[in-house]
Amino acid sequence: MSTIRVVWGAASAPTEMASYDAALAEAGVENYNLVSVSSVIPADADVEAVGTAPDLGPAGDRLTVVEARATTAGPGQVSAALSWSQSVEGPGLFYETAGETDQADVERRVREGLRAGQELRKWTFDEPSVAVESQRAESGTHTTALVLAVYGEGEPIC
Repeated sequence: MSTIRVVWGAASAPTEMASYDAALAEAGVENYNLVSVSSVIPADADVEAVGTAPDLGPAGDRLTVVEARATTAGPGQVSAALSWSQSVEGPGLFYETAGETDQADVERRVREGLRAGQELRKWTFDEPSVAVESQRAESGTHTTALVLAVYGEGEPIC
């Protein structure tokens, strides 16, 4: 397995979908088809927080992701958080949360969720990492905040 990159973005636009697309562009993954998976990190994967994704292949390719995402119609605030920890045995765990709330709240909730997931497994985990993205939404706009764990590189869909 290759690297899992953690990327993030936030943006405002006139519609909900346009704000999501603009947030994906901030994270560098706007030209891919995203396929969401649950939150297990394969044993042979390296996880790197990079902020913005590098070129991961041709436009239209499929990217496998774990996604934390929140969108609101302003005014307000949206925040998204992704936490992760790998085990000494090899595999690891992502946990994601998002909402119309502030950074401190989603960071607290994502850490609690990760701890709960760790307790379900008989692995010895290293210290957790967290990435949080947050943005205020102005009246008359839609705003999306997201954090993604992007598995590897793009794969052709057809």
